[in-house]
Amino acid sequence: MNAETFAEWLRRQGHHVVRTASSYWYDAGPRVYQAFPYHWLIQPSTRELRELLIGKGAVALRYSAPFDASDGKVSYHVVLDSSPPYNLESLRAQARNGVRRGQSVCQVERIPVERLAEEGWRLQQDTLDRQGRSRSMSQSDWQRICLAAKDLPGFEAWGAIVGGELAASVLTARIDDVCCVPFAQSLRQYLNKYVNNALFYTFSRELLSRPGVNMIFYGLHSLDAPESVDEFKFRMSLTARPVRQRVAFSPLLMPVCNSVGHAVIERLLHRYPDNPTLAKAEGMLRFHLQEKRPADRQDWPECLTDRKQELLQSLKSPNLNEPGARRQAGRPLTTDQSLGSNDPSGTLVERSQ
Repeated sequence: MNAETFAEWLRRQGHHVVRTASSYWYDAGPRVYQAFPYHWLIQPSTRELRELLIGKGAVALRYSAPFDASDGKVSYHVVLDSSPPYNLESLRAQARNGVRRGQSVCQVERIPVERLAEEGWRLQQDTLDRQGRSRSMSQSDWQRICLAAKDLPGFEAWGAIVGGELAASVLTARIDDVCCVPFAQSLRQYLNKYVNNALFYTFSRELLSRPGVNMIFYGLHSLDAPESVDEFKFRMSLTARPVRQRVAFSPLLMPVCNSVGHAVIERLLHRYPDNPTLAKAEGMLRFHLQEKRPADRQDWPECLTDRKQELLQSLKSPNLNEPGARRQAGRPLTTDQSLGSNDPSGTLVERSQ
């Protein structure tokens, strides 16, 4: 599967997809475009961003950039690499015991996306409610998401089943050498039976054992969900990979994209806490304001704070005063450097607990 297949999945859901020099983009919200594949680190040119914001009429763009980019919100991707090998011995004792206890009560297996579409909605609804985002998706949205993956190569649904009932599930999509996990959900009544531990361990180990799979991408640092949504993943030995997240607004909105505008959005969100549009808008404006600060003056995600000094030091160079000795930290990468092995000129390749 390549990025074009992922784009087709989004198109089947009714999203508008745009291809540019650095990436693909889709309308994650009204006139708000998110770059994908989500794990790509890109640095679009000013002209490319302007073509999207002005030419396509976008009000905002969101994408991930390398950690040493000149600006961007200090952020992270939740990932699991194929090396070192992922096995029970690689887990901490508590997580290892949780996997064993979960495996003793549930059966983990691949399931049809049709089953995920029908039975999985109850799990997705429960998960969103635990995260305080119950209004961010409807049942019809969920069914459209799942059924859009039917017959598309690279998509798989996995479930943890207890007594014939779907207790936890995930939807995965392979893009080149990376397996992405767009959605993971579970029922709270089974959390104390450790079904999530069994599911995450089993499908992760299976995917990483396949030839050519080098990483599993579990998600972006969320705009509106609490950081606690990722705590379970970190307990399962997943890691927070430092990146920068960028939110670029239309020039027409820039006069209100400031601390005063953010304070207004915060007050509205306080009054209407269940409004998903306000929650996303607050997160985007907060990220945008943070990214304008030097890295050492930003609010860092909790999962990166213990590495803050090390990461800040990595932005410095021992040859800083030697002209031409290196690419200056933050200088835009070429498209090929930004995308790694992805060739933009050719055929390119929300959570539980």
